[in-house]
Amino acid sequence: MKHEHELYDVTIIGGGPAGMYAAFYCGMRDMKTKIIEVGTELGGQVLLYPEKTVWDVGGVPPVMARELVNQMKNQATVFEPDLFLGEQVVDIQRDENQYFLLTTDSGKVHYSKTVILAMGRGVIQPTKLDFEGIDQYEVSNLYYTVQELDVFRGKKVLISGGGDSAVDWANELVNVAEEVMVVHRRDHFGGLERNVKRLKESSAILKTPYELHQLHGDSTAIQEVTIKHRETDHLETHRVDAVIVNHGMRGEYGPLAKWGIDTRDGRVAVNEKRETSVPGIFGAGNVVAHEGHVPLIAAAITDSVLAVNAAKRYLEPEATEIAMVSSHNERFASLSK
Repeated sequence: MKHEHELYDVTIIGGGPAGMYAAFYCGMRDMKTKIIEVGTELGGQVLLYPEKTVWDVGGVPPVMARELVNQMKNQATVFEPDLFLGEQVVDIQRDENQYFLLTTDSGKVHYSKTVILAMGRGVIQPTKLDFEGIDQYEVSNLYYTVQELDVFRGKKVLISGGGDSAVDWANELVNVAEEVMVVHRRDHFGGLERNVKRLKESSAILKTPYELHQLHGDSTAIQEVTIKHRETDHLETHRVDAVIVNHGMRGEYGPLAKWGIDTRDGRVAVNEKRETSVPGIFGAGNVVAHEGHVPLIAAAITDSVLAVNAAKRYLEPEATEIAMVSSHNERFASLSK
């Protein structure tokens, strides 16, 4: 049975891609490991778009986000790290032995020799529309995330936004919905160039530079949307079956600022080894800030490797700088017996 009072070599805060791969790599380095994750399951921000196709993980063919999370979960648990789900770390202190004491919102105290911060963008909340009475539509046909594409099959869907998420969902939905209209306040779309090109070549109706002006509906659902041209104030009203709003996500790191760790632009500052300003605490993934940071799952995996290697050397300065590759790693040999 797992107990929070056991002393671990590494405690990983966050169970998204960075945290999951860190757990796997800790196993390769024969380190006693636990993950503390605020959500009720592993996956992190990827769980916000389970039916989105992920194209940009090296060596992995295009895969649904849900399936990618399942694969990463399977990999993360190969060496049986202990999982504490539904807990948020609210305080980190050191004891007289210089071990870390991590207190969670449940009151539990976890003991660890090192810590890897892998909280992604923190607790994610979508930027919501600020229209009076709009909350009633969130239970019917107003969406801030897409959990299941088939919900929109054969429907007239309006997407508000022009960043990565809006572009990606429009591309996914053009083959599912009867009609996809994208309303964006600028003429220029964000996102990967190839995806923007694909959107412009698709059957989606692009309305730029327009913005949402008014929602029309009864007490149960939105039936029409009025959009306004940002330069001419021209108004258009369109019938819709569903509205998807992708105006960005904001992340909250909770009490991170109180832990005495240097930050940069609201994220954890790390060096090339993914060491933070506090010896024994390391960082990986979207929570960190460094000159070469790239907000991709592939980059988060590299961060995790560097953070785990630094943690290993912190605990055992004589240890090798990296783990043996899997074909020569003794831990895999023992698993194959």
